[in-house]
Amino acid sequence: MTIKGTAIVTGAGTGIGKSVATALLKDGWNTVFCGRRKALLDEAIAAAGKTQAGGLAVACDITQPDQVEALFRETVTAFGRVDLLFNNAGMGYKSTPIDEIPVEVWNDVVAVNLTGSFLCARAAFAVMRRQTPMGGRIINNGSVSAQAPRPGSVPYTATKHAITGLTKTLALDGRPFDIACGQIDIGNALTDMAVPMTVGVPQANGTIAAEAVMDVKRVAEAVVYMASLPLDANVLFMTVMATKMPLVGRG
Repeated sequence: MTIKGTAIVTGAGTGIGKSVATALLKDGWNTVFCGRRKALLDEAIAAAGKTQAGGLAVACDITQPDQVEALFRETVTAFGRVDLLFNNAGMGYKSTPIDEIPVEVWNDVVAVNLTGSFLCARAAFAVMRRQTPMGGRIINNGSVSAQAPRPGSVPYTATKHAITGLTKTLALDGRPFDIACGQIDIGNALTDMAVPMTVGVPQANGTIAAEAVMDVKRVAEAVVYMASLPLDANVLFMTVMATKMPLVGRG
């Protein structure tokens, strides 16, 4: 197998990040599994089994600029370059009216979902525009909350809408440097975080209802496809969702 490049996946210890990082590793990408808890990252790499590409676990708090810079330095030291960043790490909060959301919660969600994505994209951009050959790809996890909110989700939805602005601007600013940027909006992939959807979550009409979910592997397959394109082609936006989830219906 020919090594396809070097990828960094944030939030790779669990859920979507783990699934995507594992799929990239098995597809021939040297893959850096990034997250706050190194033990989980090591377990994820071990669970992937024997691969020709290399897996590397790097503990990093993406809200801290110095740690993000260290993450990218360690990646370049290990693999020589950075070809792909999957900006995935994120956090949410329980459904709550805006006047009952603590300011600290707002600050925490913004720090992880928006500032963390900015810091990682910033570091990736800096490496990609200066390496030889120049270029690379950044894929942002926008979530379907980048398109439509759930009830009581001000911090999460606001940050995910902001990710769309980040994606569009990076797609523009990356052109002179062969840096492509796209966004995947994910709806109801079944991870530990999504289990409550199978039981019942608040709907726009005030009811509580269970929602359809899909295998998280579908997300991994989609990201691997986006990553496989040559740099003269780009999936700017992709929505991957459980077919029967209530995203496109009226509330």
